[in-house]
Amino acid sequence: MSELLQVYALCVLLLCLKMFAISCYQGGFRLRARAFTNREDAAFFSCAAQAEELPQVVRAGKAWANDLENIPLFFVMGGLCVVLGTPSGVTAGLFGGFTLARVAHTLLYLGGWQPWRTLAYAVGTVCLFGLGGLVAGGLL
Repeated sequence: MSELLQVYALCVLLLCLKMFAISCYQGGFRLRARAFTNREDAAFFSCAAQAEELPQVVRAGKAWANDLENIPLFFVMGGLCVVLGTPSGVTAGLFGGFTLARVAHTLLYLGGWQPWRTLAYAVGTVCLFGLGGLVAGGLL
């Protein structure tokens, strides 16, 4: 396995685990507060269904939705970089930068910390554009 593929696989794994952690975070708040919006979930835990989600669950859902706008692009662009054999050092740096930026973005989103959340988002976006540039260069 190439070194670049190993870095890519590690970043994909970390991003998947991060997204799984957001789901656990939501579930933890729901269980701790016994606050479920679905009647069948509330009935299973012998409590009344809530009209609205907990604020922490809503915030985590927004972080999750933001991931769904960005992480699939990384999966595609990163995979193309590996297949096209883009320069290893630059590509690995962009892989790591994107991954760290997305982890930071989630933590900052959950904590409500601005302007740092936007900065983390911007770093991730710059990394995606960099990967796009490498893909374009690899195709030309």
